[in-house]
Amino acid sequence: MIAPGIAAPQPDPACHVEPASEIRCVLIDSAWGFSALRSEWSSLLRASASASPFLTWEWLHTWWTRLAGSSQLRMVAVRAGTELIAVAPFRTATGTAYLPCLDMLATGAVGSDYLDVIVRRGREAEALPAIEQFLRSQRTTLRLTHLGPSAVADLLADRLQAGGWARTTTAGGTCPYIPLAGHTWDSYLATLGSSHRANVRRRMRALEQKFDVRFERVTDDTQRRDALAKIVEYHDRRFDERGTAFATDDLKAFHDELTRRALDRGWLRMFVLRLDGAIAAVMYGFLYDGTFSFYQHGFDEQFQQHSIGLVLMALSIRAAIDEGAGEFDMLWGVEPYKFLWARQARELRTVLLFPPRIGGQIHRGLYHARRHAKALIERYVS
Repeated sequence: MIAPGIAAPQPDPACHVEPASEIRCVLIDSAWGFSALRSEWSSLLRASASASPFLTWEWLHTWWTRLAGSSQLRMVAVRAGTELIAVAPFRTATGTAYLPCLDMLATGAVGSDYLDVIVRRGREAEALPAIEQFLRSQRTTLRLTHLGPSAVADLLADRLQAGGWARTTTAGGTCPYIPLAGHTWDSYLATLGSSHRANVRRRMRALEQKFDVRFERVTDDTQRRDALAKIVEYHDRRFDERGTAFATDDLKAFHDELTRRALDRGWLRMFVLRLDGAIAAVMYGFLYDGTFSFYQHGFDEQFQQHSIGLVLMALSIRAAIDEGAGEFDMLWGVEPYKFLWARQARELRTVLLFPPRIGGQIHRGLYHARRHAKALIERYVS
């Protein structure tokens, strides 16, 4: 039943594909339409090549309701009969020189990595032409951000480029990661540099000698709220408003709702490190599709002399190994401490596609002019 005053999502004419293909493309541009996809989304994502906590319905819907601002939803759902075979999570946003563009949901300060279009494995040949046809009808710049090395969105970009769209690819950051498959804690430690390995063991042993150390996974909502409040407190103390993931009330509301939803779904991995019964540090991450994603951590600075951050990371990696995770992804950022633990990294990319029309040419020219001006300024300042 449809709620009064809320229209059901209707097929967009731009999404029409010949009936013989049995493929239909539906534009989702309402909160109702987004919510209605929830029951199908999880199975689609796990059956795709893009499984990631940042593409779950919970992450994207929470972002949309809390952080989307004035942008408009332009999500594309592709069905083969009644089966959902793809979702392209787009929105309208403001691009270079305030020109409109289509952008990915969950971009910006929240820190979403490995964004992508979500396509059921083996159905790319059916789904991508339908999404491509929709994009051509919109005749506006497409911005694909935070793409991983094997993003399905690259195949979509290839199709558009072959049809005359201009393509620009820029670096989007680095995600160090640790392959864990087949490792025990001891065998993983053996892969580290000798000085770091010795330091890890020494610091863990020293902390256990001085305090009653407990490392506990958050398993209920009271623990979740307490742990989230602590990590927000630690970040507020340590960083100014530009340096914390919890800088605004909207961001705090996002994380409160997101962690509650992730806990309900079973993939929140929030841990508290207690010293003599009191919380001294918090790890905030996710275990999704066999990968532990390290999202944020925080600690009480009074314990910094005990290398509390190092011990927290060690215990988190050990917990991931114990739970059978195949990988520990440290996500975006090249902070030196990450490379004490990780030896491998993935590069993220941003791909812009400008349509073969005058508006696309203008947008492309303004984009490159702005990049050139920025490079000159940086060179002059440095």
